[in-house]
Amino acid sequence: MRPDYSGVSKRARTVKVAYRPPSKGTITDLVIDSTGLKVFGKGEWKVRKHGAEKWRVWRKLHLAVDPATHDIVAAEVSLENVHDAEVLPTLLNPLRRKLGTIYADGAYDSKASHQLIARKRAASCIPPRKNAGLWEKEHPRNEAVLVIRKEGLAYWKKKSGYHCRSLAETAMCRFKQLMVGKISLRNYNGQVGEVMAYVSAINKLNTLGLPVRKPQV
Repeated sequence: MRPDYSGVSKRARTVKVAYRPPSKGTITDLVIDSTGLKVFGKGEWKVRKHGAEKWRVWRKLHLAVDPATHDIVAAEVSLENVHDAEVLPTLLNPLRRKLGTIYADGAYDSKASHQLIARKRAASCIPPRKNAGLWEKEHPRNEAVLVIRKEGLAYWKKKSGYHCRSLAETAMCRFKQLMVGKISLRNYNGQVGEVMAYVSAINKLNTLGLPVRKPQV
């Protein structure tokens, strides 16, 4: 008996997907980013001709990636109007592994985010926002603000190693290539299960091996 779409959709609402890799050792670095996933709707031709409809919505996928293994260590799905920094506790709090440095973009530059990272006994590498002021005396973020004021943002990124955060964008690209950047289910709980199934698939693919680049002589 072949299951129909409605049956699969209803079952997906209750399925819980275990995507986390086994807890082991220290995660030296953790890169965090988010991206939008389109909820499957009318065709692109209709949107181009008549414009996007009000019900055409997006979901946000938030990922925390271990750059050493490319494994997705934590993932969360939210509504499109949820700010990235609001989801950071959901990503970090369940982790029971020792963390080194956490890399994230300027959207996470808030006192709450820095306090959370400090409670996890990790270092933060987050670019301060434009025209950022100094915080309380001896706060680690102040050094980044002063360096950017004197030498510029590009210098700070190179000095701090911030560019490794691009590996999170690579993970997003791989994810979208696997699932074509769309969510097919209509129910929110089903959408979460669908996305987490793809996250689990990516982590399993990583165990099969990743391409290794060698410089040409």
